[in-house]
Amino acid sequence: MNTFLRFFYEFISVFFDGFLMIFKGLFEGIIKMFNVGEYAKVIGSYKGSFNGAEWLMVVVAVIFLLAVLALIGLLIFFIVKKFIRKASNNLNKEELLEEIGSLNEKVRKLMKEKDELMAMKVSQLGLNPNEEAEGENPEEQTPEESGDPSIRFPKLVQIDREMQNFHMKTYENGFTLAELTDDFKCFAASQLKLYYDETILRPFFAGLACGKLIILQGISGTGKTSLAYAWGKFVSKDSCVAAVEPSWRDKSDFLGYFNEFTKKFNETKALGEIYLASFDDDVHTIILDEMNLARVEYYFADFLSTLEMPNREEWIIDLVPSAWPNDPKKLINGKLKVPGNIWYIGTINNDDSTFMVTDKVYDRAMPLDINTKVEPFKCRNQEAIQINASYLDKLFAEALKQHPLSQEGLDGVKEMDNYVISHFRIAFGNRIMKQLNTFVSVYVACGGTEVAAIDYFVAKKILRKFDQLSVAFIRDEIDPFISYLNKKYGKGVMVECIAYLENLKKSI
Repeated sequence: MNTFLRFFYEFISVFFDGFLMIFKGLFEGIIKMFNVGEYAKVIGSYKGSFNGAEWLMVVVAVIFLLAVLALIGLLIFFIVKKFIRKASNNLNKEELLEEIGSLNEKVRKLMKEKDELMAMKVSQLGLNPNEEAEGENPEEQTPEESGDPSIRFPKLVQIDREMQNFHMKTYENGFTLAELTDDFKCFAASQLKLYYDETILRPFFAGLACGKLIILQGISGTGKTSLAYAWGKFVSKDSCVAAVEPSWRDKSDFLGYFNEFTKKFNETKALGEIYLASFDDDVHTIILDEMNLARVEYYFADFLSTLEMPNREEWIIDLVPSAWPNDPKKLINGKLKVPGNIWYIGTINNDDSTFMVTDKVYDRAMPLDINTKVEPFKCRNQEAIQINASYLDKLFAEALKQHPLSQEGLDGVKEMDNYVISHFRIAFGNRIMKQLNTFVSVYVACGGTEVAAIDYFVAKKILRKFDQLSVAFIRDEIDPFISYLNKKYGKGVMVECIAYLENLKKSI
């Protein structure tokens, strides 16, 4: 054994000696190239033999050698510098990756806390606190969470899989709008212990008919969010809650965005709800909770423009600039078609922490005021219903035919329009007139009167514009306008309009 060890030592030493000689020779070669003493010694041994011309050649040779040595030195310097910089960049990348991982972990913890807070809020509305709170900000996702790194929309692809064998369910159609209003009132009271009367529900259904965006406004605690929740429960399709945050600036906060680091689209639950609605004919609802914490015309701008197009085939929203092979099947070239069976209900509180909702938003939406709480009442037991959006739209269309705005009502509105233009310099506009016709027809179909519908609509859609006028400009015109309304429609008939004008007088 000892003989083999000596053999192995001598045998392997040949390799290592040669290997060390490479570096030793390289190091000795560099030392020798820069050994000034050796160069001086050579020059000293020949200096007695040089004549004048040869000394000139010696100087040239020395200068040439110094230039070569300088170039070699610079080359070594840059090689070392590049190596150090590369090592430093690698170190910085590792630190950045660690920091990103830490931030992602913090985001997941914050989203969990937010889910818990939303669950608490739902429980306060009389709903099941264990139900998942729908509608969140974009959630950070990693490739591991989606399973397949080639899939950038994991949630939407999962919806594709779940709806692969989908069959349209049977809906319980056959009721009228008046019956639907009463059923909703009794359902909320008997099942959720939430109480709403016809003065709230008739404008609500008329607002659904006017467009896809409704704004519920009023003081805190009057049941704005719970009304939208109850509506989702009533139609057997839970509402999706998108809790608006002050940091929202564009549609990516509402729908999500493509994360260049994870190569995934950070999908919101609102995006999932919109995508899911494209498969069925259910009545879907997205609640923009406290929608004016950020500027609505920023993050909801694309929807404001898209939903106004008369042809629903043009309701297209861009999500990503190009298509991937494994994108969801209803996402065409990175574009998502917004289905017509989904409504957006925003809730707002007007205080110092919120932004004012602009005319651009109000003109395209139907604002409803909820400033009073209805006292509890007894009502028959009513279960949730199965209703499809197509039938709801059919009811709205039938209301337009059966209960159109009368010529008397139309003449009265036109006369009021002329009065408002001459005294307040405000005009109704074609969009508002079209909404008025729809609102009045559906309001009457729900059991109300034409005058009450006109009163409500004018107060919420037209007189609201007075808020932006100079108080000094309209101060002397308020009482004459109230007198005009009492003379035209009867004393105290235009309840909503007169109440608004009286409140305006108090603020002067």
